[in-house]
Amino acid sequence: MKKIYSLLALMSLFMLSGCSVYNFTGTGKIDAKTFQVNFFQNNADLIEPGIDRQFTLALQDLIQNQTNLNLVSNSGDLVYEGEIVDYRTTPMTATADQQAAQNRLTIRVNVRFTNKKKETDDFEKPFEFYYDYPGATLPTSAVLNTAIQTIFERITQDIFNDSLAKW
Repeated sequence: MKKIYSLLALMSLFMLSGCSVYNFTGTGKIDAKTFQVNFFQNNADLIEPGIDRQFTLALQDLIQNQTNLNLVSNSGDLVYEGEIVDYRTTPMTATADQQAAQNRLTIRVNVRFTNKKKETDDFEKPFEFYYDYPGATLPTSAVLNTAIQTIFERITQDIFNDSLAKW
């Protein structure tokens, strides 16, 4: 009976030792200790006030919640910077009387990621996502807040995956 317990304990030890590289956010070992997210200026042709700050904070929150990196205001090991380059609403489908039945809010953010510990990870690329809403409603208050939150959740997760999770 002691041999069975010893064998089970040894098997458990081997199974748990394989978990040290993986965590629940999907990132491997991160050599960095700090990160900084510079303010993402809104350079879109159509300006929605406050989304630049909302996006910057959303990216900071996501990285803080999914890693053990410390947020710093300068000299971070990982640096995220860029700008909101597009904010637009377009009709997606029309009704028989040529009214918009569905509209789409699209936001595109250009991101420059710098990893001071591993320069091969650096990139600059755009990230974009959209939110569809009924054509009869205007993108104001509750609809707009839901749309922006949904879009930013997806974009920030895509940035996280490309920069740290390597998906």
